[in-house]
Amino acid sequence: MSPSTSLAAIALNRFGLGARPGDAAPADPRGWLLGQIGRFDPRPAVIAGLPDAAAMTLQYRQNLAQLRRQGLIGGGLIGARRPGEPEPRKGPEAESMSNQAQRERRQAFAQAYGGQVGARLAVSLASTTPFAERLVHFWANHFAISTDKLATATMGGPLEFEAIRPHIGGRFIDMLLAVTRHPGMQFYLDQAQSIGPNSLLGQAARRRNAPRQPGLNENLAREILELHTLGAGNYTQADVAGLARALTGWSIGGFVRRPLGEAAPDGQFVFQPNWHEPGSVIVAGRPYRQNGEAQALAILNDLALNPLTARRLAEKLARHFVADAPPPALVARMAAAYLASGGQLPALYKALIDAPEAWAAPLAKFKTPWDWLVSSLRALGRENVPPLQAIGALRELGQPTWRPGSPAGWEDDAARWAAPDALLRRVEVASRIAAPLAATIDARSLAPRILPGTLSPATAAAIARAESPVEGLALLLVAPEFLRR
Repeated sequence: MSPSTSLAAIALNRFGLGARPGDAAPADPRGWLLGQIGRFDPRPAVIAGLPDAAAMTLQYRQNLAQLRRQGLIGGGLIGARRPGEPEPRKGPEAESMSNQAQRERRQAFAQAYGGQVGARLAVSLASTTPFAERLVHFWANHFAISTDKLATATMGGPLEFEAIRPHIGGRFIDMLLAVTRHPGMQFYLDQAQSIGPNSLLGQAARRRNAPRQPGLNENLAREILELHTLGAGNYTQADVAGLARALTGWSIGGFVRRPLGEAAPDGQFVFQPNWHEPGSVIVAGRPYRQNGEAQALAILNDLALNPLTARRLAEKLARHFVADAPPPALVARMAAAYLASGGQLPALYKALIDAPEAWAAPLAKFKTPWDWLVSSLRALGRENVPPLQAIGALRELGQPTWRPGSPAGWEDDAARWAAPDALLRRVEVASRIAAPLAATIDARSLAPRILPGTLSPATAAAIARAESPVEGLALLLVAPEFLRR
């Protein structure tokens, strides 16, 4: 195998989504990867045809209204029964209506979620810019939400499609702002109902002696500091409180407290000046005396260019593509390139691709279930998979899409995904994937095409000895060199 063939194999499998049978090996692997950022389509047709965050926000608001009428929720900025609303109906008839409404709601959520997962998978299987798609998935996990709560049940797709995809080739601050302002993140971390105690709305509520006083919510501020920018151990509780105060008033249209709330369309970011906590704040050692929305904007801009943020982003990206314990020298060079560029993400990618460490030690990374499923389907030439089948397989493999269970997202190392029971589940899923295609695909001839330069004699021999075509394909998909990058 020539050096250029070896680099092409790494480009396809380590940095891409896995080789497809008809893919030609790139003659210039580094140039092929970096060129994808300019050719990447942030809004392919299959995504453009889906309901957007505005539609999902409207659906959420209608569900809240229905739940209020049924007496299933109450209180809070967006859950309270409005003055003058009738008391919820009670009794067997109301309970039957409630159960039916819940079934319809679950069905609507499942349909929307299935469409989003199906679109994400279809784009990944057909993509001619697989490195760019990998970056989408990386950043969506960096800014993770979990769709296992009512407010975000259908927001996983819109957050990724609207706040992540358009910004992978730009500045980190633009992505950070898009995510922070998106209803998916706002609802997930309860920012839409964070109101300054000394804001005009807070003062008005105290004068009325309202039973439920509006208050400050620190969830989004904490995750911005710990997960999105500086990293754990690099901020204080005072920093969290300061950023939370600066973020008050950052909200989403469709949920307005009148007369002190600005109306805006469903799902659209809106700054509510009457909800903003007045006064200066200190975050990461810097004072911010700006008024209104500009205060949080200034903080986020500084956080995006903080050397601690640069190091955190570089380390996470290197861990994702190179090794579970990325080389410190590589991380340092990537962080320096990011800062020198003024926070441009392509500078971070170029430093990664240019690094010799990124092209050494083949098979250093163990694929996550999502990466493995996508690469398996690409290896078999699949471009369409029923969404319910994909959702079921990912749930079985332990990585349901957009449902990591916490804002920290999914782990990105072998310790999380290479346990014996997890490998057994991959064997079972591999057999199901292979079964419909085994009559038309010869695993013996396919193996060297999708594992160029890494197919071992032992794996080739095991595939050749398989007792059936299905077993041969399944063995290929769970071979050590296929499970790793």
